[in-house]
Amino acid sequence: MHALFDLTGRVALVTGSSRGIGNALARGLAQAGATVVLNGVNEDRLAAAAEAMAQEFPEGRIHARAFDVTNAEAAAESVAWIEANVGPLEILINNAGIQHRVPMLDLDVKDWDRVLSTDLTSAFLVGREAARGMISRGRGKIINICSVQTDLARPTIAPYIAAKGGLRNLTRAMTAEWAASGLQINGIAPGYIHTELTQNLVDDEKFNSWILGRTPANRWGTVEDLVGPAVWLASDASKFVNGQTIFIDGGMTVVV
Repeated sequence: MHALFDLTGRVALVTGSSRGIGNALARGLAQAGATVVLNGVNEDRLAAAAEAMAQEFPEGRIHARAFDVTNAEAAAESVAWIEANVGPLEILINNAGIQHRVPMLDLDVKDWDRVLSTDLTSAFLVGREAARGMISRGRGKIINICSVQTDLARPTIAPYIAAKGGLRNLTRAMTAEWAASGLQINGIAPGYIHTELTQNLVDDEKFNSWILGRTPANRWGTVEDLVGPAVWLASDASKFVNGQTIFIDGGMTVVV
């Protein structure tokens, strides 16, 4: 059974992994045996994250590549760099994302475009480049990090909702085109996860009470809650799982 989940010798890229959910997923893949490439645009933060993680694993298992996931040329160059310097890319987690809270009537088009580019288009750009090598080798795993906002909506986050809804269907589109070549492409849709980026929401007594009341599990999720499903989708244990979006939300999306 352990062999089904063993990622030893496989190279993985996790975008937006210098902190938060992406960092936890990268560490989880490494714990399962993968060689992991961290990514971010803040070079100092990325270097610090890679250095900290490298202390936990044998030499050569943790790498870093700073590039803008919304730039097609940078995505192509970086995937090529990974293939040439780290090894054949077998696992990609498209995690990079941003949020922008403002009512739609006040939303600047530039902010709409920025969120859509970071949260949706980047998965297409990096995913396409990763898929080229995966298809030629006849195997590969792509995991797109969606959200409960893939299915649900809240005021003031319209571009995020549109992007995450689009990411679910991009996952299906990738499956329609690439599954026959041996790839499995799936999504993970986290609920409200307690990270440094959501600490202000946890500290908001009214919002925190709403989350606890709205979630049957009666708690916020943790980054550790996402690691097991990510390792499963990255491993041979999910060879016939394709085009699915797995909601990890404590039951939020199944109740009214």
